[in-house]
Amino acid sequence: MKERGKGHSTVDERYTQWKSLVPVLYDWLANHNLVWPSLSCRWGPQLEQATFKNRQRLYLSEQTDGTVPNTLVIANCEVVKPRVAAAEHISQFNEEARSPFVKKFKTIIHPGEVNRIRELPQDSKIVATHTDSPDVLIWDVDAQPNRHAVLGAANSHPNLILTGHQDNAEFALAMCSKEPFVLSGGKDKSVVLWSIQDHISASASVDAKSPGVSSSIVKTSKDGENNEDSPAVAPRGIFHGHENTVEDVQFSPSSAQEFCSVGDDSCLILWDARVGTNPAVKVTKAHDADIHCVDWNPHDENLILTGSADSSVRMFDRRSLTSNGVGSPIYKFEGHSAAVLCVQWCPDKASVFGSAAEDSFLNVWDYEKVAKMTENPSKLPNSPPGLFFQHAGHRDKVVDFHWNASDPWTIVSVSDDCGSTGGGGTLQIWRMSDLIYRPQEEVLTELEKFKSHIISCSTK
Repeated sequence: MKERGKGHSTVDERYTQWKSLVPVLYDWLANHNLVWPSLSCRWGPQLEQATFKNRQRLYLSEQTDGTVPNTLVIANCEVVKPRVAAAEHISQFNEEARSPFVKKFKTIIHPGEVNRIRELPQDSKIVATHTDSPDVLIWDVDAQPNRHAVLGAANSHPNLILTGHQDNAEFALAMCSKEPFVLSGGKDKSVVLWSIQDHISASASVDAKSPGVSSSIVKTSKDGENNEDSPAVAPRGIFHGHENTVEDVQFSPSSAQEFCSVGDDSCLILWDARVGTNPAVKVTKAHDADIHCVDWNPHDENLILTGSADSSVRMFDRRSLTSNGVGSPIYKFEGHSAAVLCVQWCPDKASVFGSAAEDSFLNVWDYEKVAKMTENPSKLPNSPPGLFFQHAGHRDKVVDFHWNASDPWTIVSVSDDCGSTGGGGTLQIWRMSDLIYRPQEEVLTELEKFKSHIISCSTK
């Protein structure tokens, strides 16, 4: 998954065409040229709300060439509110410059490159990271000291280390929305479940003997630096059922005991920790190649998305996952021309999701539009069924993206296009025009009001 995709001669032409359409397609866009490539990007907590923009944390990684350490970056991001940015403002960005909307706040020197970042929903200043090792690292980003990433600098010490994998676990990582649980998958073909609460409970029992000391996953010495030895937490369960590397995992939106996983064996597996460590349901050949990513619909727990090296996104209904023992998706979304690396449901509308791929596109889909097209085949557009927006602002593979739960319809995405931008890759924060996703009736009504206003002004 970390090999870079090849560029094409038409990339610059396509990018130029896309940039000319930015004022029409977007309500807001910020382009930030990175110093080093980032393999993961995540929104953190919202810090402040103002009249025209909100301030929010942003978590990024820096994958360096070894001349300086790899880092976990905590940035402050100014998110412009809807219908505030002028068209000329969002179109006049320099793709080789740093955006004034993104400012580095703190640097954590990470032991190895950061392959994946996930925040804890109950407390988003707590993040988990994957690197090329069997362990999951847990960080309290507020408590961690700010470090200078210079050659020879010692690694920052994680606040917790989650142990249990027998081989490297590089990508598959998830945090639970119901309990402080962490889920991981790796090259050992296993899925491992931990509870951060196990450590908090153990700390509380120790702290009870020392009145006035609060229980926390953070253990600091008197000078404020983290302890040399990070405490470790053993797993609550290790789940076996995959026959190759586990590439992604996800919790059920309604239960900390139910989760799913996908891997290089082309399988989608559903698990239930309450009934044991064997698969509850195993979907063989859910795709025709390795499966890189999975997401569970937070609005409808029956719907699960998967993205694969076969360039497709598939949607499964957990009530009818297989047919004759083989995966039976209810929809296949085929709008990418290369491996799909990331899928995520939109927090703002139950039927909408995004998919990012090695073809440099981030596609936004609405499965309800597929059903409508099926009912009216004469109205089928040239684009694939369900695809209603295509973000073409990246010039190489889009390795990660994240919907913003605090600012509706706002997305952060990162791409490994350092060869074409003269930097370390590109981070973009963007929001499509609401005329694109709002119901057609609303848009037409608003356009009529606007038309009436123009006519009224012209006759005065």
